[in-house]
Amino acid sequence: MLCPPYAQWSAHGLLRYFQTRQHVHYFALRDEEQASQSKVNAILENRFEYNDEAYYLVPGFDWTANPSADVEWLILLHKFYFAVGLGEDYVNTGDPRLAQKWVELTEAWIDNVPLDFLSSDVTGRRVQNWIFAHHYFVNSDYVLNLPAGAKQPTTPGLTPVFHQKFLRSLHQQVDFLCHNLTPARNHRTIELYAIFMAAVVFPEFADAADWLDFVKAELVQNIQADLRADGVHCEQSIDYHHLVVKNYLGVKRLATANGIEVPRVFDDRLQAALNFAMYAHKPDGDIPSLSDGDARSFLDLLHQGYALYGNPEWLYTATQGRECQAPRVRSTTFMHGGYTVMRSGWGTGETPYADERYLIFDSGPLGEGNHGHLDLLNFEMAAYGQSLIVDPGRYTYHEPHPDSGEMNWRVRFRGTAYHNTVQVDGKEQTRYVFHKHKFKIRGPEPKWELRDFLSNADFDFVHGVAASYEYDAIHERTILFAGLDYWIVTDALFGESEHRYDLRFHLSDAANGHTTLTSERGMTLLQAPHLLIAQPEHPSKEVALEEGFVSRTYGVRHPAPVLRSTRHAQNALFQTVLYPYAQTPPTIQLEQIPVWRGEHLCAPHEAIGLRVMVRSEEKSFVDTFLHARWPDNGPYTIQHRSLGELRSSTSPLLIRQCGAQANTTTNTRCGVQPVVLCGRRGAVVTLLGHTFMLE
Repeated sequence: MLCPPYAQWSAHGLLRYFQTRQHVHYFALRDEEQASQSKVNAILENRFEYNDEAYYLVPGFDWTANPSADVEWLILLHKFYFAVGLGEDYVNTGDPRLAQKWVELTEAWIDNVPLDFLSSDVTGRRVQNWIFAHHYFVNSDYVLNLPAGAKQPTTPGLTPVFHQKFLRSLHQQVDFLCHNLTPARNHRTIELYAIFMAAVVFPEFADAADWLDFVKAELVQNIQADLRADGVHCEQSIDYHHLVVKNYLGVKRLATANGIEVPRVFDDRLQAALNFAMYAHKPDGDIPSLSDGDARSFLDLLHQGYALYGNPEWLYTATQGRECQAPRVRSTTFMHGGYTVMRSGWGTGETPYADERYLIFDSGPLGEGNHGHLDLLNFEMAAYGQSLIVDPGRYTYHEPHPDSGEMNWRVRFRGTAYHNTVQVDGKEQTRYVFHKHKFKIRGPEPKWELRDFLSNADFDFVHGVAASYEYDAIHERTILFAGLDYWIVTDALFGESEHRYDLRFHLSDAANGHTTLTSERGMTLLQAPHLLIAQPEHPSKEVALEEGFVSRTYGVRHPAPVLRSTRHAQNALFQTVLYPYAQTPPTIQLEQIPVWRGEHLCAPHEAIGLRVMVRSEEKSFVDTFLHARWPDNGPYTIQHRSLGELRSSTSPLLIRQCGAQANTTTNTRCGVQPVVLCGRRGAVVTLLGHTFMLE
């Protein structure tokens, strides 16, 4: 197990050596969710809680028996997160029960669990947590603070025999990992990080040098397979993206602390992933739960990234605007991952950081592996410190057999209807059927396209396309961030035959019981806390408020309202205004306006116009929005109510007439009226006898 001279040392000598060695530098990372102080205190009473389920496991319990119906509960038990919590709390308090419980549970696992029980990634996470626990119970400054003349370790229960047993089991688990690596993705990353940790922290192992040579080469290959060129993780889950980045940061930090160089490509991909993490975090500090994952904060990863690479924008985001400098780019897109992030700002103006408006749009691939949801063209939106349009999350991985009669919540939360997109004929975007023990994707993913992205001082615009193999209809969605105040979402469906189209917007659980739906002034209006949703009425459109659920944490769900708009047609158009507000809702009125191309009146699937009139305590304005499916087929003409004929060589185009209280910047401002023109750079616009080229 150990190389010379350590192989010849006594168990007592080995323990004293590991307690006092100073040439190896490492650290411990506590999972604040799985190893919270309350959960650690409960373990002292033999009460184990995971995924909102708690069970009493008295000493001598069967480690291979699962008290829960969900295998994820047993997996979390075997990952040993609690060991790190026991260790940190022991260092902070000196409570001997914490050390004794660590020894008791660790030794019981060694004595009763075969190496191949559960999957390799569980072994990888357990190895990490065992090494973290070793840092606290064996190497910490607290343990080194021995009484004068002491010859025995002061950590209760930590005997030389147990420590030697611990090292032997750790070596066996790492050797098992080396021969049973998961082929790819986040599980492999966890396992490689565990091998790297063991090789660096325990160079005394006889195999440590070989492990290190092997894992350094594998990590370089793995990070290039894991992270796309724009830094987005290949599984297309925002949560798993950050979990993977957490492991790579651990590798980089450990390598730096011990003088181990990593190749440039490793640093480049990790920095790209951190840059995506910076944009993905909402102004309130949490990430959106797109695809599998929870809504939680990983701002500490940006802190770590800043310490390693010195990027001031990461520290600014990590501290939510309190330190360093704001990112230079307000809104951006990640072409390989298919994500677009729109922000009103970074808290440098009149709006506080947490109150900035934010939207993340998914027009990218389904994702490798099994964590992607059937949610192409889905988005989340937040403003004024609140998540307003949300992805409902994952809730669970547990799937009952179809014959059980139980609700399959895994399938429901993963399905198209549980996302902010359009469902066609009640089908999923991808073939998703029961196979053997669970539902699996059994068809090609939809064709996806991020067709267009524009961003300037006064607006952002994105255009995404989804083409499923399950039906002939094509879904195109555009999102305009008008004046950085609100969003206009346009959904156009083009079919070869008639279909049922269901457009859904999932609201936060905070809106449950506080949402009203009315029909007034030719539009459907939903009012919820901090949010108005308005749609022009259509004689063949059905609008309803449905009951749904939101899950921010695995195993916990909350009721939440869902706005559904339905049409039966071959081609269909939905236009939706999403207007967030701080305290008092504004007055909104909508009007659809015709668009002409020469003498031809454009059909809705060719070009659309929408007038949005807003009056609030802060500002008053009228926006006119023009969008053509094929922008280069212009010029396009609309009749503006007060400005007369307006012609544009291309689209999109936003014309804002400002009220007396308006406060706005401009791209091109008419000299005769307070008008703002926003659109594609180089667009030629004719208005009131003047011709402008947009900058």
